[in-house]
Amino acid sequence: MQHRIVVLGAGYTGASAAGRLARRLRREDVAITLVNAEPDFVERVRMHQLAAGQDLTPRPLGEMFAGTGVEVKAAKVTGVDADRRTVAVHGADGTEELAYDTLVYALGSGWKDQGVPGAAEHAHEIAGRAGALRARERLAGLEAGRPVLVVGGGLTGLEAATELAEARPDLDVALAAHGGLGDWLSPKGARHLRKVVDRLGITVHEHTTVTAVEADRVTTADGTSLPAAVTVWTTGFAVHPIAGATTLETSETGQIVVDGTMRSVSHPDVYAIGDAALAMGAGGKPLRMSCASGIPTAWQAADAIAARLTGGKLPDMPLRYFNQCISLGRKEGLIQFVTADDRAVGAAMTGRFAAVYKELVCKGAAWGVANPTMGIPTRRRRVAPRSAAAAPAVRTPA
Repeated sequence: MQHRIVVLGAGYTGASAAGRLARRLRREDVAITLVNAEPDFVERVRMHQLAAGQDLTPRPLGEMFAGTGVEVKAAKVTGVDADRRTVAVHGADGTEELAYDTLVYALGSGWKDQGVPGAAEHAHEIAGRAGALRARERLAGLEAGRPVLVVGGGLTGLEAATELAEARPDLDVALAAHGGLGDWLSPKGARHLRKVVDRLGITVHEHTTVTAVEADRVTTADGTSLPAAVTVWTTGFAVHPIAGATTLETSETGQIVVDGTMRSVSHPDVYAIGDAALAMGAGGKPLRMSCASGIPTAWQAADAIAARLTGGKLPDMPLRYFNQCISLGRKEGLIQFVTADDRAVGAAMTGRFAAVYKELVCKGAAWGVANPTMGIPTRRRRVAPRSAAAAPAVRTPA
């Protein structure tokens, strides 16, 4: 019988893992099913561009995985039974149950309203395509001079505010940051960020906590009222809640606790990757929710699954960071170089060249989903008998 591998979620991590497994294992030996609620691959790192009115290249999953041996199933995951090794999904054919031998959980994360009153009702999120399209429609209907407030001074907030200000210079764009503007950046990076923000005419409210959201304004912790015809909410991410409803061991954040190969510490036939996983990086620090973290965890999991099934050697790729890539509109960018555990160093790339660099990173991430072995030819290996596949594999040095 074929070994049944079910991958939940076809974002950067899930799609990469499915494709990489298909190139590592013989089609006769495995049946790989990729489950995703949408029929297309969504470039999540470009949602601020979509909200600002730009059109993105469609990437149908069926076309991306044509001829790979991966079966794409357009359905919404409604439950996981980790003890029975089944997944409940709902699609065009109704509700069905998928059995698996190995599960790759990559359902990712969505926006987080932080429990702020009115945020869920009045703020717009851009963590996914549906939210970005709603924000796009609302922003497109705004007359010149209307105020737009982006709440959240992290990477997503910076990209959203600068993209909107560049695309709609007729709007009054403001940014509310809990801390100082770019206070985690190097001095060079922070100076460049402030220069771009000033040039784009963005009003920055630093050290500001939003405590309530209404249809036309927000209220801050000190009682100040900030006008906002549209509020864009970018204060962080929350993981998909399904894992927390299972018997899988999860953290306080709802992420699945995994070992160095992305394998669940409580259920060895389950692997979690990307935002869904509590994975440790350099210095024993948890990886942050990001594409930069997700794709390496997808490779790690796929290679570990292939190694265990074929009786091969386990991968030992260090999970570390190199830089933070920030687009500041289409003409400006900021590449902040960081330590392995994601702390800023003095070096930073700025300006037009940084914008080109970031664009290449985005295109490269999408290309890597369709080419998960980075164009390097691989040999599909035979799945070992069950007794061999279950035996501990030997870890190879990095």
